[in-house]
Amino acid sequence: MPLIAVRIHKSVLKQGIKFIEAFNWVIAIATATFVSGLCIASSAQAQSAQPQPIFENVRIGRRFSPDPLTIRGISGGSVPAKQVAGRAETPTGPCVGFVDEQPDHTIDLTAFFNYLSLQVASPEDTTLVISGPGGTWCSDDSQGKNPGIAGQWRAGAYRVWVGSYAKDNYHPYIITITEVELLNPGPFPR
Repeated sequence: MPLIAVRIHKSVLKQGIKFIEAFNWVIAIATATFVSGLCIASSAQAQSAQPQPIFENVRIGRRFSPDPLTIRGISGGSVPAKQVAGRAETPTGPCVGFVDEQPDHTIDLTAFFNYLSLQVASPEDTTLVISGPGGTWCSDDSQGKNPGIAGQWRAGAYRVWVGSYAKDNYHPYIITITEVELLNPGPFPR
């Protein structure tokens, strides 16, 4: 079962109005999902409905639940992603865009994963930097305009930055983490 901690991100404090706009985007998505009938809620669930926290840190082990696990945040910053990554390119993609100096999330894996997928979804074009056991990986446009990294992951702590292309430009995003490997993933390269 994942443990979730919440922290206030410095770029959110600086960009209060951007945070409110982004948070409204997340609420709008949740509302649209509910209205369209994709979310079936009992009266007990409706009473406990609260906005989900952003900038979550998670700790997961093998066969975690729920799978897929989702975490949220706001992309962007003023530091070039290649500076945080320590290079301009990795085997998983270019280190482009701008991020904050501090990571947006920490993901602590308690076990080795033969397959784990981390995919970012945002209404804007985002980038990704992940640093952890064994190295640093970057991604851009792995599924349309969204970044993602999938494959084998060692146990340990991973720092995750989600970037935006323009400096000090912030966008809401959702990260989906799953250990289920799709047999037919579609036309997107991994």
